[in-house]
Amino acid sequence: MKYISTNTTASAVSLKDAVLTSMPSDGGLYMPEQLIPLDPDSLRKLPEMSFQEVSLLLTKAYLEDDVQVTDLEHIVSESMNFDVQLHKLDDQTSILETFHGPTMAFKDFGARFMAQLMSHLIRGENHELTILVATSGDTGSAVASGFLGIPGIRVIILYPSGKVSHRQEMQLTTQGQNITALEVDGSFDDCQQMVKIAFVDQEVSKRLMLSSANSINIARLLPQSFYFTWAAGQVMKHSRDIVFSVPCGNFGNITAGLIAKRMGVPIQHFVAATNLNAVFPEYLKTGLLNTRPSHPTISNAMDVGNPSNLDRIRYLYEDDLNRMRSDISSWSYTDDQTRIMIQETYSKFGYISDPHTAVGLLGYHEYQAQKKKNMQGIVISTAHPAKFPETVEPLIDCMIDIPPQLTRFLQREKQAMPMSSDYTEFKQYLLDASG
Repeated sequence: MKYISTNTTASAVSLKDAVLTSMPSDGGLYMPEQLIPLDPDSLRKLPEMSFQEVSLLLTKAYLEDDVQVTDLEHIVSESMNFDVQLHKLDDQTSILETFHGPTMAFKDFGARFMAQLMSHLIRGENHELTILVATSGDTGSAVASGFLGIPGIRVIILYPSGKVSHRQEMQLTTQGQNITALEVDGSFDDCQQMVKIAFVDQEVSKRLMLSSANSINIARLLPQSFYFTWAAGQVMKHSRDIVFSVPCGNFGNITAGLIAKRMGVPIQHFVAATNLNAVFPEYLKTGLLNTRPSHPTISNAMDVGNPSNLDRIRYLYEDDLNRMRSDISSWSYTDDQTRIMIQETYSKFGYISDPHTAVGLLGYHEYQAQKKKNMQGIVISTAHPAKFPETVEPLIDCMIDIPPQLTRFLQREKQAMPMSSDYTEFKQYLLDASG
């Protein structure tokens, strides 16, 4: 299968080129040249399939033309070796917990899959691959964990100083080995912009073999469709009106869900729930894409003012807003609304949600209220609440048990290099690091 740019001006490339270069030369994002729907027999069998079986099914659908089946089986077994969990709140609402991996965040799925795939693709290469990652929270820790110790690959993580939770910061700054953290004096958008500029900087690309582990990389994005497909299979025997509510920041997660729908998975509708960084809700309402600096909130991983994956969503719908609106609803919510939802969810169901999940719940409840019909709603829960004790614990008036995956990081020493948001300084760092 070939991969093409969302800007459609660059030439189609191979899987290896798409994954290892991350971005086309025309500044777009890579997408599969075609998305072939799953066969009807596979779709019928979804309710009986394990998460790992679903992962292999989709991996083959995406990559079988480029990678031998035995290698695909190895990639899946090494990366998808933990489960997702579907937690039922009531007859019409379930929480899809995607945070049971090694760093307690949904990004473990994409990061681990990508690490294994990249390791396979660079076999025989003489040059070290440098992964650049901008993170607003969980991406950095997931990538650090997924790529730790992978031969031939080093990872440089840029994160905004003071704008990630303490526990998130400890996860991404204490790994060592082939992982370096840069603490940027700026916002996530600044970090993301620095990474994007580096990819089109010819002087840097001549010295370094660069790739990205953000959701701009198609290899990070595709495996996130696995849990949308598995969860839909778990509830499709009860209802064909399946609605996913996705807390959105850079919009990679919901794009993966839209790809699953395009592959034939029976998903009726999506809710793109955002915090005060309401670029997409405004775009869906007005047709005007007004990107701007991000606004800090308690759901910090969603603090994105220029979401990269909007390019992919617009590409999927050929910029047809009416078609987009038929599949996606979107609203934004304040920190106060988020806090109230955390309290109400705990009071009513005894369920502790992190701030991002609470935004997803707000979006789903709003969609429910508007449609007033029976449906099976699945809210994506992207991170364990123990990552946000400063926000969550005062709201529920109790301590959150810290999982062992987090405890081990808190006992280590932070290692991060201060960096300004000036690209010139970052470029010099990259050139110096190239030797």
